[in-house]
Amino acid sequence: MGLMKAVQVSRPGGDFEVVEREIPEPQHNQVRVKIEACGICHGDVFVKEGFWHGLKYPRIPGHEIVGSIDKVGEGVTTWQQGQRVGVGWHGGHCFQCEPCLQGDFSNCQNSAITGIDFDGGYAEYTVVPSSALASIPEDFSSIEAAPLLCAGITTFNALRNSGARVGDIVAVQGVGGLGHLAIQFARKMGFKTVAVSRGQDKKKLALEMGASEYVDTELVDAAQALIDMGGAKVILATAPNSKAMSSLVNGLAVNGKLLIVGASGEPLEISPIQLIKGRKSVQGWHSGHAKDSEETLSFCMISEIRPLIEVFSLENVAEAYKRMLYNKARFRVVLQISP
Repeated sequence: MGLMKAVQVSRPGGDFEVVEREIPEPQHNQVRVKIEACGICHGDVFVKEGFWHGLKYPRIPGHEIVGSIDKVGEGVTTWQQGQRVGVGWHGGHCFQCEPCLQGDFSNCQNSAITGIDFDGGYAEYTVVPSSALASIPEDFSSIEAAPLLCAGITTFNALRNSGARVGDIVAVQGVGGLGHLAIQFARKMGFKTVAVSRGQDKKKLALEMGASEYVDTELVDAAQALIDMGGAKVILATAPNSKAMSSLVNGLAVNGKLLIVGASGEPLEISPIQLIKGRKSVQGWHSGHAKDSEETLSFCMISEIRPLIEVFSLENVAEAYKRMLYNKARFRVVLQISP
């Protein structure tokens, strides 16, 4: 069909390379997407630095993709050319393994990951399994929709499955790429939302996003502050700092849950006694499948929730990636591929 502009990584730790590649052809049960926008997520570090075992290079990163279907492969009957679609971290499922048979597509034993198992969204086109596609509302801009397919779905899905009920205290640790969305979700879901972060620089924004209280960990013991409020039913840990997460467990109410979405490689430091007293628990949560993405976007439309973003061109991917990596962005970075 011709050539497309793309950004690839050719080896672990290698530089981003702006290249021309053949526009890929969709195979059975695949579609080709003409990309309009792709978010840059911390998960892209796996590709850039080679932290994912068995990853094949060269690879085009990116798993927050929004665009329109350019071509439909053989066997695809539920999607048509021209439809606006999005693709997140979950890159499709097999429908046949035990989790899939139970409807738990997110934990499919044969699932693919966008931008890791196949080329992602740092390009003008990509080919994806049809089971990875989420429908994008026409009146949702591509650059605003893109981060919701990872940061959005992760925090929305975690909160709606957390067990918290309207009126419960829900604390959000971290006011960043995940946290600024989690605060908005928690408030719109009817929780008494408490933002927990370090320093005063994010207090104003956290309150504007919907937090009713702001706890500055430089000034007070955050766990004690939460107990003084009555204890948190859920603490959603979004900042990848295991020490900070661990310090909050004592701020949980009876039957409270520390719910972790911020990925950190360091171990948590929690004693069994901390969990036994008050029947507290610790749980992890990751992303979701295509239907979850659609429901995230629907909730955002109804509740007028949007990410705060910085937009870059594909050619400026290196600068954009650094903004994300060193926590300089406020708060999600998006590559605008085409208008």
